[in-house]
Amino acid sequence: MSRITRKHLLSMTDTLIKANKALKMSLPQGAKKREALIQLLSDCQDSAISIGETMEKLYGEGTETVSELEVYCENLYQMTLVLEKPNQAKELAGVLAKELLQIRRLIEREVPERTEAVFLPYKASMWDSLESIWRAADADPDCDAYVIPIPYYDRDSDGSFREEHYEGRSFPDDVPVTRYDEYDLGVRMPDIIFIHNPYDGGNYVTSVHPYFYSKNLKNFTDKLVYVPYFVLNGEGIEEAMATPSAVLHADYIIAQTERERQDYIRYCSKLYPQGGFEKKVLALGSPKIDKVRSVNRENVKISEEWLERTEGKKVILYNTSLNGLLRDNEAYLKKMKKVFLLFQDRKDVVILWRPHPLMESTLLSMRTELYTQYMDLKKWFQEKDIGIYDDTADMYPAIGISDAYYGDWSSLVWLYRETGKPVMIQDVEI
Repeated sequence: MSRITRKHLLSMTDTLIKANKALKMSLPQGAKKREALIQLLSDCQDSAISIGETMEKLYGEGTETVSELEVYCENLYQMTLVLEKPNQAKELAGVLAKELLQIRRLIEREVPERTEAVFLPYKASMWDSLESIWRAADADPDCDAYVIPIPYYDRDSDGSFREEHYEGRSFPDDVPVTRYDEYDLGVRMPDIIFIHNPYDGGNYVTSVHPYFYSKNLKNFTDKLVYVPYFVLNGEGIEEAMATPSAVLHADYIIAQTERERQDYIRYCSKLYPQGGFEKKVLALGSPKIDKVRSVNRENVKISEEWLERTEGKKVILYNTSLNGLLRDNEAYLKKMKKVFLLFQDRKDVVILWRPHPLMESTLLSMRTELYTQYMDLKKWFQEKDIGIYDDTADMYPAIGISDAYYGDWSSLVWLYRETGKPVMIQDVEI
């Protein structure tokens, strides 16, 4: 349970204790102040019911706190019957005071003081941008860490939502997943929320559900942390990438390097001079680099098909990006076809093609004339059994099993170079 919720429940109980003291002081004038005292008792009952409902949502029925609250509410009603009987009212006020102290003790016992951390990925393929942080939180005995994949939508060219996607079943087996509709942010009020989607509604290709836009998430936590889903070359970040809406709403932004941190501070402070970004931006590295440095051919899990295809052969990871295809159009598709033909009859090496995970949905939304050509090329690659087609959510098996990288400039290049293996950048004109 979050410290925020625990603090809130105790604060509400303390308010009831203060209200009971005010009630006790006003009892000698019970007849004159009857209406005001009735209202005070009604307000106390509403607060007690609210505490009880929160406890039941969090812990179910049968807690001692809720049982004591029920007794307290019954005695509030009895107080309305004896307001004009000073001796009985004074005695009952003393009983209410003892009950409230007991309720406070029970909340302290039944609601443990722990940190509650929530991770809100939307694409399983981007889970690596949060994974090492989650593993550290999950290993902390004083922290409850929840991984809650959230729904997202493809967008039509007019910006409207199209198909809904939920990838909760695509996460690694050792990552316990909680469904987004089974965790009430408004009730649990986690101490910290981690996100990797910075765009809110500003992405023309996809959008997470608006409920999970950063401005709304700020209502449910004191610490909203943005961790970039990408890695860069370590030499800074461009303004457009540094200032999407979630970055400006976040309480903390995780930068890959100190150079990148300074860029975030400069660009964000230009938009919001009073934003305090000097303290908000932390140069702590990237969980993606933590991940890539840990994988190799011996420890990644791959299918039997991949094992058979790669046994005794060199493996070239061929990465095709969105930017490359959107920039070069048909010329890019011709280049891809030539690359595939080069590997088609090789016995000593196999190509492992990994397209950008949003390639098809982006083409369908922004380049409908290229979509059919691209799908035909994909079908030809698979039917001719030219190599391994990898559209899995997890890119690390491909990184671990491959011997070299070939393809476009992308964040995958900066990750792959951390392995120490060769990298060669594709030139469409050659």
